[in-house]
Amino acid sequence: MGKSRFYIGTAGWSYQDWEGIVYPRRKGADFHPLAFLAEFINFMEVNSTFYRTPVQRMTQSWVKRIQSRQDFLFSVKLHQDFTHGERRITPKMIDEFKWGIEPLRIHERLAAILVQFPWSFKDSGRSRAHLERIFAAFADYPLALEVRHGSWDKHDFFQWLQGLRIAFCNIDQPQINHSLGPTAIQTHPDFAYVRLHGRNIRDWFNPSVGRDARYNYLYSTQELDSWVERIKDLGKTSPNVFIVTNNHYQGQAVANAVQIKNKLTGAKIDLPLGLLQQYPILREIVKRIEKGQMDLFDQ
Repeated sequence: MGKSRFYIGTAGWSYQDWEGIVYPRRKGADFHPLAFLAEFINFMEVNSTFYRTPVQRMTQSWVKRIQSRQDFLFSVKLHQDFTHGERRITPKMIDEFKWGIEPLRIHERLAAILVQFPWSFKDSGRSRAHLERIFAAFADYPLALEVRHGSWDKHDFFQWLQGLRIAFCNIDQPQINHSLGPTAIQTHPDFAYVRLHGRNIRDWFNPSVGRDARYNYLYSTQELDSWVERIKDLGKTSPNVFIVTNNHYQGQAVANAVQIKNKLTGAKIDLPLGLLQQYPILREIVKRIEKGQMDLFDQ
């Protein structure tokens, strides 16, 4: 197969604690965080659709913000009513979600719908039946499935997804309580999917902490290196690989995303000043690029 394309980005862009780190404190009148991030990354996983059903006015505005970036793609998280709680699916839920993301589809900006389940969702006949209902409801869309419990780590499950043309989401997460470990599995012919959540073992299952604490983790270059090798392996068989950093607290996701980008592509990287100040390791990328050493990881 030809050379794979790597799409690297973050899980969302609307974080208050990114102010002054990722985003400049002083902004022009036309500033928008999505357009700003598109200067550094080429992929965005939208997580707001997990909490509220998208509307066309909003998704159309996203397309407009990145219209000058012809290679920029989105994935959208399926609403939590499909995957959490009672998980009852109605025709109205399906139609409203499809209608809301239609601008992304029409303009060929939709990479995938991410169907994310919690750790408590374990492999069983009942669970697979529920997955089949979701897959049938969105059969005309590219789908990626994230499960987090180790019970899903079975050859027959991966074969099942492959037969249905559903992408298995390879994830990095804290390794506790029978959690699914790192993988490099491709089950969709057109793309592979990777999500990095961080390794904050202390707070991952702590019900007393908020979202920020759970995803407060900065990957070291050594930790990223093993994932870069997995991503390269996926790229050998998949024409497109979507990579998402979800360790969003204080812009850590952006820092790690650009590190991964540098390792995979050797591309010149321009970084927000606040990010360079917050994470000095990124300065080394810039210095080495200026010297012609395109890869921070090569010693």
